[in-house]
Amino acid sequence: MLAHGGANTQVMQTFLALQRQGVEVEFLRWWDEGQRADLIHFFGTPPAEYLHLTRLKRLPAIINQLFTETCNRPLSQLKRQGRMVRCLLALPFGGGIKQKLDWQAYSNGSHNVVGLEAEKKVLQVVYGVPEKRISVVPYGLNDAFLQAGGGRRTETHLICTGTITERKCSVELACLARAAQVPVLFVGKPYAESDPYWVRFKNLIDGRWVKHQSQVENDAAMVPLLQFARGFVLMSWYENWCLSAHEAAACGLPVLVMDQNWSRERFGNQARYFSSLGVSDDNIRILKQFYADAPQLSAPAARQFSWPEVAGELIKVYQQALALA
Repeated sequence: MLAHGGANTQVMQTFLALQRQGVEVEFLRWWDEGQRADLIHFFGTPPAEYLHLTRLKRLPAIINQLFTETCNRPLSQLKRQGRMVRCLLALPFGGGIKQKLDWQAYSNGSHNVVGLEAEKKVLQVVYGVPEKRISVVPYGLNDAFLQAGGGRRTETHLICTGTITERKCSVELACLARAAQVPVLFVGKPYAESDPYWVRFKNLIDGRWVKHQSQVENDAAMVPLLQFARGFVLMSWYENWCLSAHEAAACGLPVLVMDQNWSRERFGNQARYFSSLGVSDDNIRILKQFYADAPQLSAPAARQFSWPEVAGELIKVYQQALALA
């Protein structure tokens, strides 16, 4: 809640799109005992006591969690995790502790919303949630990106957009860019100027292989930055539905990202992939080849969604939950 990024975008754009579809939507005012609603859309994992109170008040609770790291684990690891969860719940002791386990919310809430089939698999395999209580609702893009079309792609650099932070592996990609001698423009800001990771990244900026521009808050200003770039590259440790990569694709850029469940589900064989993190002979080769091929490569043709379309899918989920309440 204190960090900028895709989660903020998801909440705010969902809020605005639902309003435009005629849904009366408000943010929860926890201090206002007079506030009323038909249901709650909870972004994250609500505590067990929270869900207990929603049931007492007969308020359906839609749980919208981002399984960003978990959804990229192999199926074998998810199955092991699921066995651990079931073993823990089957223990004849520790009832008080088990009641405090927030991840029981996925089974106790009214319905679950995720963005990917890979996240749906987490709910089913790890937490045993029945398929009928899960809806896959995609993320949307703002009109500035959906209407952008392909760009000139005349700049000599690749572009990487997003927060400068460990999860995005910004330092690792910067080191790789210098090792491969491939120019990359990073567009984004840290969570704090005092962040040691940001200081490490800042020391790598040389204006030749590692370029930097602070985060662009306005979508209209971001579009030309993407359209003029040679291609998009991201070496993120994990994602679920990477808005940055989808924005780049909407602006006509080929993409080079990590080979993970989310990226394979969204882009298939229409993207290029890193198989590991950091500087390695293999990654140097992959980055150089992508840079050389980029002018002839097309953007992934993954289906892009508008936020009004997302709101329409959520309204169906709401109607189903209210019918069962």
